[in-house]
Amino acid sequence: MTTNAPALSVRGGPAASRALRPRIRGTVAERVFVTRSLLQELRDPEALLMAVVLPVMLMLMFTFIFGQAIDPSGGYVDYVVPGIILLCAGFGASSTAVSVSRDMTTGIIERFRTMPLRSGAVLTGHVVVSVIRNLLATAVVIGVALLVGFRPSASPLEWLAMFGVVALYILAITYLFAAIGLAASSPEAASGYGFILLFLPYVSSAFVPVATMPDWLRPVAEHQPITPVIETIRSLLLGTPLGSSGWVALAWCVGIVAVAAVWGAWLFRRKAGRR
Repeated sequence: MTTNAPALSVRGGPAASRALRPRIRGTVAERVFVTRSLLQELRDPEALLMAVVLPVMLMLMFTFIFGQAIDPSGGYVDYVVPGIILLCAGFGASSTAVSVSRDMTTGIIERFRTMPLRSGAVLTGHVVVSVIRNLLATAVVIGVALLVGFRPSASPLEWLAMFGVVALYILAITYLFAAIGLAASSPEAASGYGFILLFLPYVSSAFVPVATMPDWLRPVAEHQPITPVIETIRSLLLGTPLGSSGWVALAWCVGIVAVAAVWGAWLFRRKAGRR
């Protein structure tokens, strides 16, 4: 007496087994990968330390070394802190590119492919933890700035709005760095590509007014995403004129999130072989 069960199993092949494999519902997969990324962060405190120390060192350097030359009245710290906040976010988010690239090149994604997981959950874990880490780093940088003379005039509601703008910017740049990590061929390449983006704050209103720049550089500084975000933060914290900077900053951040999320999802499906 024979049975056809093995033949059916063989005839169905891997596609049939994937179809019969139950999928994890809700946000269980996302929570698992957020926890995974958080544990990785806790095991590597040096990364968080460097994400805070480098911007703080730059802030102290610009305030005490260049500040007197730029603004002898001593008020340069108020001008430079909004730019340092975004610089801090950039340093922190850049490590996401390396983490994502490491996942894609060490073989761990092949293991995840055997599990009933949504492919995007892996990226979600990296992005969520990066946002949390960078918001904490931002709070530390602002605390140090207050100690060295930063005197904002923001109300509690304006502080809340400022952190909302910073969180949206961190989300945008983190998604962009995650996509870069997927596109890069190695963690070293991902670090190099990400380092290029870290120069954007220097070609903006972060450290000097755009009006003081050469004529050929001014349009670049005015029409890149960092400048309107900085001007929005500066307006919320110090009461400077906002103009259209708020809406432009919002449009830039939402646009970057949308493009980076679509690009990252396509790259992940292409490299990990998941649908």
